[in-house]
Amino acid sequence: MIIADGWAAAAPASAEARVDAGAVPPVLHPLLAERWSPTTFDSSYDVTASDVDAILEAARWAPSAGNSQPWAFITGRRSDPIHARLARHLTGSSAGWAPSASLLVANLCHRYVEDTDWEYSEFAHYDLGQAVAHMTFQAQAMGLYARQFRAFNRTAVAAEFAVPNNWEVTTMTAFGRRPRGLQDIPVPTPGEERPQRRRRSGREIRWIVDGK
Repeated sequence: MIIADGWAAAAPASAEARVDAGAVPPVLHPLLAERWSPTTFDSSYDVTASDVDAILEAARWAPSAGNSQPWAFITGRRSDPIHARLARHLTGSSAGWAPSASLLVANLCHRYVEDTDWEYSEFAHYDLGQAVAHMTFQAQAMGLYARQFRAFNRTAVAAEFAVPNNWEVTTMTAFGRRPRGLQDIPVPTPGEERPQRRRRSGREIRWIVDGK
């Protein structure tokens, strides 16, 4: 993987990541090259209120259709009660790992105009996704990792925090630091499935136009 001038070095790209066999690998920023979604966080590390403000600021400046900004966030640091209120509604696999995150965030989408069935923006989900991606990379630049997930009771979270019907609790994100000594891609224990890091090739994600 080629890194632009002034960027730190990163691991070489796999053959699958290249656009064409034998072609020069694309330039990828280290924040993107090193991004991954852990399910193990340092349970002793606490983020600060300023950290949360910085992560939300990244979302605030995300692009959106017509500058509609169809997003809102419920944030809970481990040191405050909101973290526990969010954690009590985790389900499935996330209940086992997400409580260790330093910060839990419920990502809300503005779906409808208040008291109507009119869409607030037909691109609301798309734009929320962009905002959450901005948060993810801002956190990465601050030395924090993020994992987005859906294994929680959306109806219960909406009721817990009095989210009105024209807003939707869509996903959650867990932020935190990796425990010391944890490898970038953990080695699985016997019988455990290795985390999948493979991506479709550049050729595979290009839509074929006029047979090319």
